[in-house]
Amino acid sequence: MRPPRAVAFGGGHGLAAALAAWRELTPDVTAVVTVADDGGSSGRIRRELPVLPPGDLRMALTALAGSGEREQGLAALLQHRLGGSGGLAGHSVGNLVLTGLVELHGGDTVQALDELAGLLGARGRVLPMADVPLDLVARVEPVDREDHTQVRTIRGQVAIATTPGRVRQIRLSPSDPPVNPAVLEAIAAADVISLGPGSWYTSVLPHLLVPQLRAALAAAAAKVVVVLNLEPQPGETDGFSPEEHVTVLQAHLGGVPLHSVIADADSVVDRRGLLSAVRSCGAELVLASVAELDGAPRHDPVRLSAALASVVGRR
Repeated sequence: MRPPRAVAFGGGHGLAAALAAWRELTPDVTAVVTVADDGGSSGRIRRELPVLPPGDLRMALTALAGSGEREQGLAALLQHRLGGSGGLAGHSVGNLVLTGLVELHGGDTVQALDELAGLLGARGRVLPMADVPLDLVARVEPVDREDHTQVRTIRGQVAIATTPGRVRQIRLSPSDPPVNPAVLEAIAAADVISLGPGSWYTSVLPHLLVPQLRAALAAAAAKVVVVLNLEPQPGETDGFSPEEHVTVLQAHLGGVPLHSVIADADSVVDRRGLLSAVRSCGAELVLASVAELDGAPRHDPVRLSAALASVVGRR
């Protein structure tokens, strides 16, 4: 039986965790990565050059890097941040390399990603969620109900993630960005599609706001599985329970079917409430121990891969 064709949506450390799990199950995995980062090295590069922010793309590539000494050495180099206090301080080597490859290929980000993936011996492929850089725009309200501050409109991924309060609405600018055909082809051919874990409003939900992606997901024959976070994220989902994460997700599905929701068994307080929220989406709840054994709020690749294997029917 051939390995499943998987497509993983997300960004940052959350997507890297999902990819580390998927690579345990299949060599045929495509990462579809958010391109809304406007902070740090990526933010500086996108402000200076007409390219996609490279940071989350770089992180996904290194998560899929081959296990050989040479490939792992190159992955470590790409993840390295330059020191000092000059103009290059804080830049990831991989961000600069990927940006240089994009320029060499006349602005073709997908060709640059495929070339770097080949050098890394990547077990899979990395693609951007859109062909142009995106900005996130959110409406944020105070967490304290006695705080009578009006709901604020916040623009930019970093600003949204660091503004105290609860995000109540998020949108993209531009609202209907172009999507590379390779992304749509991967979705159509997939056996299973995963969303999360990751920053709910800035890494997971934005994929569902791109009209072409949402339409492709709605038409896909693949199983769609969501991996919930282990804890709320300050500035985005303060105080959110697992069932609230599912409720927010449901409001953004827009016709996209949801088949399974994976949650860490030790992180769920109200199992009945979560089960009710998941069933309202027409999905099944998979409770499993997927966190690191040391108690850190990180997904363990091997344990998460076992949960994903149960969803796709593989041992």
